[in-house]
Amino acid sequence: MSGEALLKAVRAGRTVEAAGLLDGMTDGERRACLPALRELRKELRSSPWDAASRVACPALHAAGAACHTGAAGAATWIAGVDMRWSQASPGVLLHVLGDRETDWLTDLTHRLAARPATSRVPFALLSGLVALSGCEVPTTDAYVRGWLEHIGASWHGGGTVAQRLRKEPHLSVMITALFESLEVTGQIAWLFGDGPGSWYSALAELSAEGTLDRKVVLDACVARLLRGGAPADQRVFLRLLSSLAPTRDEERERSGDWTVLACQAVPTVAWYAQSVLASLALDGELTTRQLAEMSSGVLFRTEKKLVRAQLVLLGKVLKRDPSTAQVLLPALAEAFGHEDTEVQERALKLVERHATALPDSGGARERLGELTADLSPGLRLRAERVLGIESPGSASGVQEEVLPPVPERARLAAAPASVTELAEEVSAILASGGGVAAFERALDGLVRHAHRDRVALVEALGPVVARCWWKDRDPSYPVVDRSFRESAQGLEVVLAALFEGVGMDTLHAAVQHGPTSGNCHHSALSRALDARLWEAAYRLRTDPMPFLLATPTWDTGLLEPDELVERLTEYRRLDARPGTADFAQALLRVRRDDRATAEAAAACARRLGSPEGYRLAQWLTAEGPLLPASRRRTSGARVLLELGELEDIQGLFPKEFRPLGRPLTVFKGHGYCRHWGVMDQRQWPAVVPGRRELVAARLLRDISTAAMEDSRMDAAMLPLLAEADGTAGEALHLCLAYGLGARFPEDRLAAVDALLVLAARGQLDAGRLGSDMGQLVRRGALKKSRLAESIRTAASTGAYATVWSVLLGLLPALLTGLAADRAGGGGAVRGLGELLAIGADCAERSGARGDLAHLAGTAERQGSSKVVIQARRLRTALTREAVA
Repeated sequence: MSGEALLKAVRAGRTVEAAGLLDGMTDGERRACLPALRELRKELRSSPWDAASRVACPALHAAGAACHTGAAGAATWIAGVDMRWSQASPGVLLHVLGDRETDWLTDLTHRLAARPATSRVPFALLSGLVALSGCEVPTTDAYVRGWLEHIGASWHGGGTVAQRLRKEPHLSVMITALFESLEVTGQIAWLFGDGPGSWYSALAELSAEGTLDRKVVLDACVARLLRGGAPADQRVFLRLLSSLAPTRDEERERSGDWTVLACQAVPTVAWYAQSVLASLALDGELTTRQLAEMSSGVLFRTEKKLVRAQLVLLGKVLKRDPSTAQVLLPALAEAFGHEDTEVQERALKLVERHATALPDSGGARERLGELTADLSPGLRLRAERVLGIESPGSASGVQEEVLPPVPERARLAAAPASVTELAEEVSAILASGGGVAAFERALDGLVRHAHRDRVALVEALGPVVARCWWKDRDPSYPVVDRSFRESAQGLEVVLAALFEGVGMDTLHAAVQHGPTSGNCHHSALSRALDARLWEAAYRLRTDPMPFLLATPTWDTGLLEPDELVERLTEYRRLDARPGTADFAQALLRVRRDDRATAEAAAACARRLGSPEGYRLAQWLTAEGPLLPASRRRTSGARVLLELGELEDIQGLFPKEFRPLGRPLTVFKGHGYCRHWGVMDQRQWPAVVPGRRELVAARLLRDISTAAMEDSRMDAAMLPLLAEADGTAGEALHLCLAYGLGARFPEDRLAAVDALLVLAARGQLDAGRLGSDMGQLVRRGALKKSRLAESIRTAASTGAYATVWSVLLGLLPALLTGLAADRAGGGGAVRGLGELLAIGADCAERSGARGDLAHLAGTAERQGSSKVVIQARRLRTALTREAVA
């Protein structure tokens, strides 16, 4: 009867009554109630959230916790996700659990505390269980987080944070756990607050009065900084350390910790540690060896502010005590390898000033000689004169140009011989996409195996397509057909046709009329690609082709003419009907640059006597591949290209291929665009191999958004275009200019890769690229700071001559703008110093000589700004006599 009464009280939501009934039950009676409580819980899970039965949840939560006689089961029930938002109050839970044994309560406490903080077990429950059981306070992330929120909330007990902390019975343990917890770190920044009543002032106050052990708190704070973490979290502990205001003795005791932080911590923490060590060093409380050790690490950092401050400190110490030069100068010379030549020059000036204090022989002078090899060529000569030595490799100031290996065409392997191998390749393409070679091999394999044994192919591909979005869709819901009518979606439409997941009416309409989606700048490329895929899918169900004619010979998309003739010969032998789109794609891919080979293949094609043979012969003997006329147009700050008509891709080509030869305009074709990401685009260069300018012009607006808007990965196609066949003309160089000025680093790196590949292939027009970048900078389409980062990255690979040839076209345009701005301020100066520094470095390392428009006027300006200093350095490099 007691069980029925309990269940009735729980259903009615009478928590107090349920708690009273539980008080009088034995363990056996409680266990007997569990099945009914579980059934009720299952029932409530499926009930609407606002149902009246939801009132039963708090009572159910308490009853289930009390009826579990095992601590593990009780913990799982209490922390259940489904009752997290309608659970019993901590007071009720503590009441129904209060008659348990101490060991049981201890076990429950630690099980609940060990759960993730996202379980949201109330801290009032956890702390109440600690008090009931008398166990050691847990130091888990969940408990520490709850304690932090509990202390930080003034409504819990009133008073300041310091006053609430003084009442805590486990204060020392919890403060130590607070510093060690990783999960709580993200909350500390906003929970610590500001002002005199904040955690910062409270911990400083308690440490000063002795309530907390000051040494323990200091050590924990420094240890937390040494552990590292996100900059926002590190700033919290740094501020706490500043609030504690370490004394000089406390700072001196931790000099080793400050050294590690200065060398390795995030910049804000490193700056604090550096200032502490600088103060100790200037007061003579840091040994010369300690200062040298610290300097070697700090000078290796990329933050110029830290490096310059360290050089200033070393200069002061050397001036005060010249005898330290033997130890400090080799450490100081670590700055010779810094990427900023101004830092190198500052370090060299200190060496010049104090080198006289070095003995004529000894390890210090030899070490300096070794490190001079890291200096830029111009500074290296100065250093050698000062030290009276010659470093290795100083006989020639010119460094050998380093470019990546020239990409070579790779011949496509034959289509997978077995359906099992084909299924594996198709699965890989569906999961992560694939290049031209993988895509074409898989497509040809699907056509071949469907012609040989469709049943075996379907069986092998079953597990592959099981998770495809179109598989097993409700036939009454036409989303599949509508989607495939808009786009072929790569291999998906062929697979869907193979498994009869798309209707024949849809495929027939797509083959006859093309896509239903609107036109955009990319549609000419996508329509041609989709037409071939729709045709392959349609023919799988109606008249399977034995193989594809347009499968390329090379991974760039080119098809050898004699190979196409052989395929047409086999088609004639099998009395097979070539696909219209497949044959059109084969014509666009067939290689015609070798006239002798093309003429011989044309003669063989004529002898076939088929319409396709005559058409191929006509195509092979025609001039090509041709590129359309182009002209520049502007759209806002953008510079874009318009293309004229290509008559050879008209006439006898199917209608889905003719847009490839039609004019491309800037101010039309801005309708809906469904072409997102590189997955679709990576196949486009193989649609018109040998004419990559057609692809680059249609991608130009997209790549320009990488520089002018917040888009990401729009420049990812640049390396593929650089490796493609065909002329590298105006469109590709404009794309490259936008990519080098892209907002996101990954886009800039893609552009750098493309630049180096074009240079290695001898296809980079450096003057055109530099001029394009200068025009885009003047129009506000590109930022000089981003260009500087990209160009520096390219130069760092060893391509100094290539980068200088680009800068030779860019810098005059920028210096002209600076000369027009007589005040020398504003946008004309911003970022120019970095580009001049890169230019000077490249000129020194490549041995470039000559003159640059407006460089002399910039170098003769008054002042010591970076622009003026680097202009003087560049002028010196360009006018220096060649090293014998």
